[in-house]
This record gives sequence, C-alpha cells and structure tokens, in this order.
Amino acid sequence: MTTIVLADDEVLLRTALAALLPLEGDITVLAEAQDGQTAIAATLRHRPDVLVIDLEMPGVDGLGAVAEIRRTLPEQVVLMLTRHARPGVLRKALKLGVQGFVSKSAEPAHITSVIATLHTGKRWIDPDVSALAVTEDCPLTDREADVLRVTGEGYSVADIAARLHLAPGTVRNYLSNAMRKTQTRTRHEAARYAREHDWL
Repeated sequence: MTTIVLADDEVLLRTALAALLPLEGDITVLAEAQDGQTAIAATLRHRPDVLVIDLEMPGVDGLGAVAEIRRTLPEQVVLMLTRHARPGVLRKALKLGVQGFVSKSAEPAHITSVIATLHTGKRWIDPDVSALAVTEDCPLTDREADVLRVTGEGYSVADIAARLHLAPGTVRNYLSNAMRKTQTRTRHEAARYAREHDWL
C-alpha cells in the first residue's frame, strides 16, 4: 500500500483523482490540499510515501511548497503534475529533487503506475515533458528566471528581494539582464515574454 497527499487547486480534478487512484492501485489518500500552504502542512503532518502536487497553485506554488517541505523532509518523494511542462520549471523541479513529472491530462492508471514507480525509489518524467526540456533553449540564468517568475506575480523589486533573499540592487541587475535578453522595455514585459516562450 502506498500513501499519498494529493495537492491541486482544481477541485474537480483533485476529487476525481482522490476517488480514482485508489481504484487503480494500492493507494491510500491521507489528505487533500487546495493550495501550496495546505500541501506543506498536510505533508509535514502525514508524511506520505509520495506527495502528488500540482505545479501551478495560488499563493505558494508547487515548487515553493516542495522547497519548504524539503527543509524538514529532505527525502520526501514528489510527483509533480502540470499542464504546461515549461523547461525552466522542469529544470528547477529536478534541482529540488522532484522524482516524477506527469501531465495533468494523463490517465489515472498512468498516474497510479508512476506513483508506484516512484515509491520503489525510481524516477519518472513523461517523455513529452523531457523532450520539451531538451529541445528548448533558454538564455536566462536560473536566478534571472526566478526574479521574472516573482515579477510576474506583481511584486515590487523590494518584495522580490525579500522573497528571494537577495539585495535589491542584485534583483535590479538580474531584471536588467533579463530585459536585455528578451529585448523588452520593462520587467513585466520581460516576464510575459519569458512565460510565452516557456522559459519559466
């Protein structure tokens, strides 16, 4: 039996998976979470075999939640679900130690199979996800992508600096480099451009 915490802000999808995954395999859903903060609390409380988490959620997103969980549970096994397998996100997730990456459009039977694979200590990245990451060439550094990602959420330079534990001047340098590389005039245009090109 494999225990999971299931985190997704789409109620319909989350409840469907919570009902279907146990029917497809030996899976017990310990808790459901509708956002990143709840996912962190549920994972730390229940300590599941596998955390199944959506990438894009309000507030703390999937990557932010995983980073926070890893501080307490560095060995936590994570399967990330996503609609948009952006190469930059995949790279960041892998650096965080995420073991699995699956499209949200995958069949429940496939997701169940991947959960079982991860529980045995192996990794799994859907082929279409990995192919995109290999073929896409992103000129942004990881830190430039980080500041653009937070910029896209509407934060000021001071807020970005605080969230990423950087000096405001450093943030401005990263933003300036990103604007030059994207040939845009403002940081918000740069963030939009980077998202449109699947760099974030």
